[in-house]
Amino acid sequence: MIPPRLAPLLDQFDLACERLSSRMTGPVMDSGDGTDTPVGPMTDAEYFWEPVPDCWSVRRRTDGPGARATLLAGQGDWGRDAASYPHPWPPPFTTLAWRLSHLTELLALRADHTAGSHGLIRADHPVSGDAVGAVAAFDAAAGAWRKALLSVDDAALDTVGYCTYPHGSDAEEPFIDIVWWVNQEVLHHGAEIALLRDLHRGMAHGRPGAARPGG
Repeated sequence: MIPPRLAPLLDQFDLACERLSSRMTGPVMDSGDGTDTPVGPMTDAEYFWEPVPDCWSVRRRTDGPGARATLLAGQGDWGRDAASYPHPWPPPFTTLAWRLSHLTELLALRADHTAGSHGLIRADHPVSGDAVGAVAAFDAAAGAWRKALLSVDDAALDTVGYCTYPHGSDAEEPFIDIVWWVNQEVLHHGAEIALLRDLHRGMAHGRPGAARPGG
């Protein structure tokens, strides 16, 4: 049974993930007014698009990190631009690939640190080198986090440090606050990804201000 306090947060998470997945894959998306707007699947060109110089992105490990990055986070042939603290200032602009990889990683790792091995770290997480793989990885990570949420009871929601995720404030926060925070991550990174898709399409047509919703 879902704790009453968790139910609205779970509903919000489900809606945010569904809208983001539809926005990236199509064939239609909810434009916000309840109508279906046609949208095509995200391409590799969009995934890797760098709208300004010196973006942080996802790169082949053999190519090394980008400007102002000192390492490529993750596992596999691809990695995500990163740097040890203190991070560069002003913060680098990050590509759609970077934002989606970051979001997928935090969902997958928090799922593991809530209802899994409690052992995964950033270096264990595979980084996707193409749009199709990245979308599939996001869907899998979202599903894992949702499954983890279904395993908790009301007492767990009040437990400080219930999630042992090592790359955030989880050790100092009640679990219900972490659930709320994860929702905000999906909402704001989902909005960023949608905007980058719109900008890429607008730039491709030579009219950045005239873009319609949809990819």
